[in-house]
Amino acid sequence: MTTVHTSVVVPCFNEDDVIDAFHEELVGTLEPGATAFEICYVDDGSGDGTRARLKELAAADHRVRYTSLSRNFGKESAMLAGLRMARGDVVVLMDADLQHPPHLVPRMLELHSHGYDQVVAQRDRTGEGAVRTLLSQAYYRLVRRSMDVEVVDGAGDFRLLSRRAVEALLTMPESNRFSKGLFSWIGFDTVSFTYTNVRRAAGRSKWGGRRLLEYGIDGLLSFNSRPLRLAIHTGLWLFLSALVYALWIIANVFLDGVDTPGYATLIAAIVGLGGIQLATLGVIGEYVGRIYHESKRRPHYVIRETDESAPAQPDARVREAALSK
Repeated sequence: MTTVHTSVVVPCFNEDDVIDAFHEELVGTLEPGATAFEICYVDDGSGDGTRARLKELAAADHRVRYTSLSRNFGKESAMLAGLRMARGDVVVLMDADLQHPPHLVPRMLELHSHGYDQVVAQRDRTGEGAVRTLLSQAYYRLVRRSMDVEVVDGAGDFRLLSRRAVEALLTMPESNRFSKGLFSWIGFDTVSFTYTNVRRAAGRSKWGGRRLLEYGIDGLLSFNSRPLRLAIHTGLWLFLSALVYALWIIANVFLDGVDTPGYATLIAAIVGLGGIQLATLGVIGEYVGRIYHESKRRPHYVIRETDESAPAQPDARVREAALSK
């Protein structure tokens, strides 16, 4: 078997409109290089012709391999499936919509040759709306203050990983995966460079406002317990505020006599405290729900089909789930 130097992992979800253009550009970029490569496509339960097109590409080119999941498990699971497929000494993660320019891959390989285990292509925010840019910057400022790992604005999934970095990622069994945090958590020598943001070549983005919000919340909860501490601090602050208020009332009774409490003040206090309690229970419930989800030990994904050259699934639970279908 030919030794593979570079594996390119490409998660796909309803990318039928752009997959041919992406594949042609990627192969045209990799072929002039002197190293052997493979392209590992992962169809994340697409509802269009993506899976059929990937089968055709794999049949036409031995350097193309594919895995199709039984349904849409999400990009995190698709990336994990691709990392398990990859056989190369280095692995490049990128999207199929051409927002991750294939012509940057040789630059990533060149930087890796200087000894870096992670090479991150960090996009700028050219062409984004003002509101989205403002919200993103605010989110990353919050992340830097609260998370236990460093997550850089613009540093996403488009990156190169050495084999030892990939093996480190594959040792992490959690189901609630937040790859940006995982990439930072494993450490190793990392270098980044910035490129100009590129619009999708075709189709529509799968990341709307709601999905981005949910992904952001996942990131905040996956790598820190500060929301729970915030609940403790809020409770202590409210207790001290109530104590001061009680002392003020007692002092007022001695100075001015008994005064009938205001109805508006009472209602405001009840509503405010009730809201804080519900929010605190929500934070606790989110953590408990994640513990419950992890305790089930379900596989990250189920494979519908894969090309014949794909290696055996290293996760026995995933293998059993695939056979049971």
